[in-house]
This record gives sequence, C-alpha cells and structure tokens, in this order.
Amino acid sequence: MDTQIDPRWQPALAHSRYLSNLLQARPALIPELAASWQQPLDAGLLTAALSGDFADDEALKSALRRLRHRAMAHLMLRDLCGLAPLAEVVESMTLLADVTTNFALAHYHRQLAASYGEPLDSRGRPQRLLVIGMGKLGGRELNVSSDVDYIFVYPEEGDTAGPKSIENYDFFTRLGKRVIQALGDITADGQVFRVDMRLRPNGDSGPLVCSLDSLENYFITQGREWERYAWIKGRTMNAGDNLQPEWVEAMQKIARPFVFRKYLDFGAINAMRDLHAQIRREVARKDMADHVKLGPGGIREIEFMAQVFQLIRGGRDPALQIRPTLAVLALLVERQLLPADTEQELREAYVFLRRLEHRLQYVGDQQTHLLPVDAAERQKIAVSMDFADWPALLAVLDEHRARVSRHFDAVFSDPEAGEHPLTGLWMNQLDEDTALEAFGNLGFRRPREAIARLAELRASSRYQQLPATNRQRLDAVGPRLIEAAGQTPDPDTTLVRGIAFLEGIARRGSYLALLQQYPLALKRVADMVCASTWATDYLNRHPLLLDELLDPRLYEMATDWQGFREQLQRNLADHLDDTEREMDILREMHHAQVFRLLAQDLAGLQTIEKLSDHLTELADSIVQETLPLVWRKIKKRHCETPKFAVIGYGKMGGKELGYASDLDMVYLYDDADPDAQENYTRLAQRLNTWLSSQTPAGILFETDLRLRPNGDAGLLAVTVDAFRDYQLKQAWTWEHQALTRARFCAGDSEVGARFETIRCEILRQPRDLAKLREEVVAMRRKMYDAHASNSPVDFGLKHDAGGIIDVEFIVQYLVLGHAHRYPELTGNLGNIALLRIAGELGLIDPQLALACGNAYREYRRLQHARRLSATPKAPVPREEVERHIVAVDALWQAVFGARD
Repeated sequence: MDTQIDPRWQPALAHSRYLSNLLQARPALIPELAASWQQPLDAGLLTAALSGDFADDEALKSALRRLRHRAMAHLMLRDLCGLAPLAEVVESMTLLADVTTNFALAHYHRQLAASYGEPLDSRGRPQRLLVIGMGKLGGRELNVSSDVDYIFVYPEEGDTAGPKSIENYDFFTRLGKRVIQALGDITADGQVFRVDMRLRPNGDSGPLVCSLDSLENYFITQGREWERYAWIKGRTMNAGDNLQPEWVEAMQKIARPFVFRKYLDFGAINAMRDLHAQIRREVARKDMADHVKLGPGGIREIEFMAQVFQLIRGGRDPALQIRPTLAVLALLVERQLLPADTEQELREAYVFLRRLEHRLQYVGDQQTHLLPVDAAERQKIAVSMDFADWPALLAVLDEHRARVSRHFDAVFSDPEAGEHPLTGLWMNQLDEDTALEAFGNLGFRRPREAIARLAELRASSRYQQLPATNRQRLDAVGPRLIEAAGQTPDPDTTLVRGIAFLEGIARRGSYLALLQQYPLALKRVADMVCASTWATDYLNRHPLLLDELLDPRLYEMATDWQGFREQLQRNLADHLDDTEREMDILREMHHAQVFRLLAQDLAGLQTIEKLSDHLTELADSIVQETLPLVWRKIKKRHCETPKFAVIGYGKMGGKELGYASDLDMVYLYDDADPDAQENYTRLAQRLNTWLSSQTPAGILFETDLRLRPNGDAGLLAVTVDAFRDYQLKQAWTWEHQALTRARFCAGDSEVGARFETIRCEILRQPRDLAKLREEVVAMRRKMYDAHASNSPVDFGLKHDAGGIIDVEFIVQYLVLGHAHRYPELTGNLGNIALLRIAGELGLIDPQLALACGNAYREYRRLQHARRLSATPKAPVPREEVERHIVAVDALWQAVFGARD
C-alpha cells in the first residue's frame, strides 16, 4: 500500500492538526484520498462505505464515524488546497449529513419493524418518520463542524402491525433515539455529528417526536416568532426514502402558513430585531466580539437580513420561500428589494466569513467561531486565507464586518429608539396653551380642532379595544404623523385624513409596523393624503399599497410594461387554477401600478396625456392576462386558444382612461365551431365577472357592455361578420360616432385585425354631410338637455356648450364626414391629433383647430384635478375657462352653424 503523502497536500496538513493526526492514525486513508481528492465528494462515494451488513450497533456506529473521517479528510484537502469553493464545501457537508442520517434511519426502522411490525396509518400503509433538517442543515449550508438540528414528525397516530404491537408514537420515539445515538454518541472513533433537538415543539420539555396533527396544533396555539424564523429553512431530509408524497406535502402545508403570512408581515422586523438584541446581549456578556458568526457584522446578521425579507414577503411571493442565504439575496435584487451593490457586498462578506469560519474549525475539528489569540495560530489562519499576515487579514475582515453592520442597521435600525419630541402632544399630555402653541409652531391653522380630533381618537372604543401591541405601535406612529403633517401645505387637513387612515389600519399591526419602521413611508402617506381626497380613499381601500411607498423608484418616470406583464404572468403561474388567488393577484398588481402612477401624478411628474396612456396600457394588460385564465375555467372549451377579441370603446378605446374610468367593451369572435357561440358567451360573462367582482382585494374595473350590437338586448359576444353586418345595415349614427374611438385591446390579434378592417370600412362610407350634421347636432342637443348645468356663472366641463362633448362631436363628425376622402382620419390618434390633421387638410381653420385642442387638453386636466379633489363633481368658474369656451364654440359654429 502506497502511503506516500502527496506534496500538494502540504497547505492542508500545515493548517489542520486534525488532518495530520488522522492520516498518521489511519494511513490506509492516504491511497483512498489520493485516488479521489481532486473530485468533489458525491453520494456514490459516501454510500459505498456503508454497504454490507453490520454485526451490531457498535459496528454501525464505527462505520458511520469512519465515513466521516474519510469525508472530512477529502473535504479539507480540497478546500485548504484551493480546489473547493464555498458552495461545494457546504453541499458536501450537507450530503454527508443526509447520507448518514438516512442510512441510520433506514437501518433502525427495519430493526424496530422486525420486533414490533410496521407503524401503520389509517389506510393500513406503513409509515415513515419525517426527519426535518433545520438551520444550515435544512438550507444545505452546513459548516464543517456543525451541529445537525432535527425535528422528528410522523404522519399519523395508530399502532404497529406486529404481534408485539406498540403505539406509533412509541415506535417513532425509539427510532428517533436510536438515530440520535448512532450519530451523536461519542465513541473511540468520535462522533458523526452533534445532534440538537431543541427546535422541536416545546424544546427540551416537549416529546421527541410528534404527529402532523400535533405539529399543526402547536403552530396554531403556541408557535412563536423565533420559530417562524427557524422554520424558514426546514427541509424534509428523507423525502425520497419510501415516503408517501402526500405526507411531505402535508408537512409543507402545515409549516408554510405558519412561517409565511398571506399579508405583508412587517411586524417580523420588530420580532427579529428583538431576537438579534438578545443575541447581541449574549455576545457582549460572554465577551465574544470576535465571534465571526454572532458578533457584530457576522454571519448571523447576513442571514437575518435575508430571512426578514422572506418573513415579510414570502407569503405573497412564493419564490422567496427558498432556503440558501445567497440564493435569497440574489432574488431580493431581482425583486428590487435590495440594491445590487448591497447584495454584492453582503455576498462577498458571507463567502469570506464562511471560509474563515471553516478554517477556524479545520484546525482541530472543533466547533469554534472565535478568532484565535495565539500569534502562531493567527498566522496559520492568515496564510490559509491567502493573506501574508494577520494584520492584512484583519483589515479585510473589519471592512466586511463594517459593511455588514451598516447594511444590517439600515434594515433593522429602530426609528423609535428614544421618545419622539411630539409624543406628549399626541398623547394629550400637555396643557391646552402649550398644545396650542406646539400645533401653531408646526404650521397648523386650526390647532383646537387638531387637539379635539386627537382626544376623539383616544376616547373611541376602536382605540381602546386595540390589542396592546397595536396600540403601542399606533402611539409610536402618531407623533411622526403630526410631524409629517406639519411639513405639508395643509397640516390641518393632512392630520384629519391621516388619523382616519391610521384608525382604518389599526387592527392590522403589520401596517402600523411598516409605518413605524419606515418614517419615509409615513411622510409619503402624509403628502398623498394632503394632496388628494381620492388618493386618501384609494389608500384606505387598499392599505396593502403602503408597501409601494418603500420603493426608492416610486417617483421614477419609466414604466416597464413588458416587465409588469412578465411579473404578473409569473405571479399567476405560482397559483395556477387557484381562482380566488388569481383574482386577487390581478387586483393587487393593478392597484399597485395605479398607486405608483398616482404618486408620480401628485408629484407633478405625469402629464394628463401620458398618465392616460399608462392607465390604458395597464387596463389592456390586465384584460389580456385575464382572458386565458378565464378560458381555462371553461370545461368544454372547443380549442386551446380562443379566437376572441376585446374591443375597447369610449375612454378605453380613445386611450383616455382616468383612475376610476369604466371600461366600455365589445366582444367579437371569428370561429365557425358549433360550440363557439356558447363557449364565447360564457367567456364573455366570466371575463366580465373577473374584472368587475368585488373580492377581499377590491375590484378591478366597472364594465359597460351596452355599446355592443343591439345594446342590452344583443348577444354578449358576436361574430365579426355579424358585427360588420350590423354596422352596415342597422347601426345608428351615434354608434358610428362611437366607432371612431374604438380599437382592438386584447385577445386574438387576427380577430383584432379583422375588426380594424371593418372599422375603417364603416368610417370611410360616403355620407350625406347635411344629414350627418343634422343627426350629430340632434344627438348633442339631447345630451345637452339631459346633463348641461345652464349656469351663467359656473361651467360644466363635460356637458356644457363649449365643453368636452362639443370637441368630441366635432371630431367624430369630421371623421365620419370626410374619412372616405382622407383615410388618415380613421387613425385612433386621439382628439387633439385628429383636430390638427383636419386643420392641415383644410377641413377646419388650423388656428381654430389648435385653440380647440388646447381647450380640450385643459378641460381634461381640470377634470382630472377634480377627480383627485374632495369635490370631484364641482363645476369650474366660467371666467377661468372663458377663452377655451369661446374657442370651442367658434369651431362648433364653423362646423355646424349657430346653435339653436
């Protein structure tokens, strides 16, 4: 046997006393290692050492420990000689744990079943123990001298099938104990892993094993915040070992809702901050500042940062329900929850600290995380980490720890540390004169009303009956609301609306925690509620949107619609065929996008035209993504992809949608299948339901289908040919007017193209101008009589003479009257552009066209501003828009003659 040491092993032997002593004690390992050390460990190499029968438990334990010796020597050679990256090291250690655990588990299960029979479930099937790997074991990140954290769970209560029958609980308890002894007992060969069972329900005082029902009951009645953190990495280690998939799925269904809340759980920040504070106190008490895991800027702080985002958002974003720390950090960048440079610094620090951790442990195969004090040991560690000396290593280490601490504090810093200066004012602890002066100094013009409103809040039953934690959070946020209100243009209004908003969310502690943790979000809330009643109501209806206020890109102009659609598709794919969740995802993502646009609008970053373009693109995207979801639900559908198109009319068709606009739609199809009419009618009905139904997440759109052929009496979905026939032979002039603003919005593009061909055909029909003029004016008179204000002082933007309807009717008349000669008029370009084109063609005076376009733009801006105000239907003083009224009226008379 060749026991010659390979000279390339020298760095590893110089570093690790354990490795040197092991090869001296077991020289037979040398040729084995020589043959394999240049390749990563794999399951085949590990399991080969466990083949054959074992005479007794001692023989099994010896084989497991000798396997560990072999695996550790292999890993040390590869890592310390520069062949193994961190990912390989932690995966190899996890693989060793999985192989040894599952081997011991299978061995002792057979042994116990031979004596007592198989433990059966209620269907008479043999059960298996589910071994849940926790911590770094669960995350496949095990370090080279780590404990293994287990939780033992069995599927069901019952009895074993043997003549010496015992309860399943007893069977699995015995099995668990034997597995622990097989791995954890210290023998002449050492131990395989230290086994830690303290993460099980009720810790050391709880039973060693529990059933799935018991675990679920524990989570519901007793589960604590730190256990949620621990269970993030929980992994069923023996999922492929004769386990019924339904047991593993049941395990996941029990653990997932405990760990990941359905809502955005910002309360997790406070819980994890408290947990970290306990760790910090323990580190300080034991003087462990140089602890690379638990000390400031250490490994645990990086793990906490990754996992707090998982706890907050994992329930709503299943992609975040993953285990490895570096994979989570990378996903946080993809989700734009963490800046890319922050992730890079954390990743580099994590890799550095984990490599250092391993080198500390390789020296004597000990579970240590403390930097050495001895100069020679320090030099050994420095060289192994590729530094010339200890000071050089320490300088880089300190840089990494400082960066980690800075990022950790950015996530976990407590903005409420110390009492806020306005706490006394919020809590009504000041005398009246002092309170009046304080409010006055903050810019409040009606301080007595502010004091009364705060007193009303504290006296209310809603406030008094809040859970203590929620009330504490509310009282922490309140003083900051007063401060933020004082910085807005109208502090009094902001405070009143802000208090109403806080009252509305007060029972949802997570929202209060968000505002408590992120003062910037509260400042943005104050700005929005000050600027707009509509924005206040929208936020009250959808407090989930508070999360959007944390996005640093909130006020960026660019809207990536392709990215939005791809994210929407991914989110929907995560919940395929879960109708309730699909409907909520559509609403949540729609509301969030509207909210971003609203924030930009209130900040003056959007023109009315651009805003309408965005809102229309959003509506189109939502309808387009809803169609296939609804079609999938039709059981007897006759084709995979519906030959069906959604045609937008009115503001949707003209790309002039506002925040709360209805969607005017017509549904067309082009399909000769005998089942087409029935299926597309059903599709139309369900699409309408999906868009307009109220769910816990709110509503998407009010819809109006009355513009379809024959109106309310017509079919919900009609063929393209029937639509053409109706438009040519039966449609009224006002229906052709409506067609000028119609366009294909979603669905099958070929059907959409056919519609556009028909639309142009209809619009370009030669018409008797005198008759057309008469019919358009008659329709305008009918609308005027029904809706005009008839006020000499105020002006109704939409219906009064010289207003929005006049502009739209002028454009529609010009299109219908002249498109047969000028096809460019059929373009769906918007009223302002069509006025300009008509002027360039000589159909109207170009200067009047320009003035009328400017009037239309200003009317829409004013209409939009009123939508956001407390009085959305309030008229405009006529004198403010007199010149625009004159311009529109002049063009009306030029086109139609004097009004009646």
